[in-house]
Amino acid sequence: MRGPLPPNPNQGINYEEQRLKEIWLAGGCFWGVQAYFARVYGVAAATAGYANGTTQSPTYEEVCSGRTGHAEAVHLRYDPERVTLASLLRHFFRIIDPTARNRQGNDRGIQYRSGIYYRDEEDLPVIRAVMAEVQAQFKDPIVTEVQPLINFCPAEAYHQNYLEKNPGGYCHVDFSLLTQYQ
Repeated sequence: MRGPLPPNPNQGINYEEQRLKEIWLAGGCFWGVQAYFARVYGVAAATAGYANGTTQSPTYEEVCSGRTGHAEAVHLRYDPERVTLASLLRHFFRIIDPTARNRQGNDRGIQYRSGIYYRDEEDLPVIRAVMAEVQAQFKDPIVTEVQPLINFCPAEAYHQNYLEKNPGGYCHVDFSLLTQYQ
């Protein structure tokens, strides 16, 4: 059970003047991933969407068909003065099973694969270091893909902040992990 959504520590922070960085994370259904990361201190914005597929503007139905190759992902804009990429990635690996191919929780399909997508090549050494750290905790190989971002399309409005609007909605993410590691 995911438990109630904890308070958002980013409310009231003006991130407009900050030099924000970006990363895109795919960890199964984007509802829980978005809600979780919106509550990580230093995350200025978390947008649910579709990453690294074969079309530029897919619909949810097209992505769910598996024909577009997109992953449900969350675009994070974060303040590196408040939270590091390594910290964000450690949070990410706490809420997913990185050894599960094309699934998380009860969700199955290519759109539910786990992935880390980046634009800044300087992020790659950090990503690789955290992945090595996490791999040491697992017997099975990590199947989380790491790729440059090819494309990202925000999901439809009804998917944005879904769990705030639908508190009883399904979610594979355990929000108690937020308070254990903040």
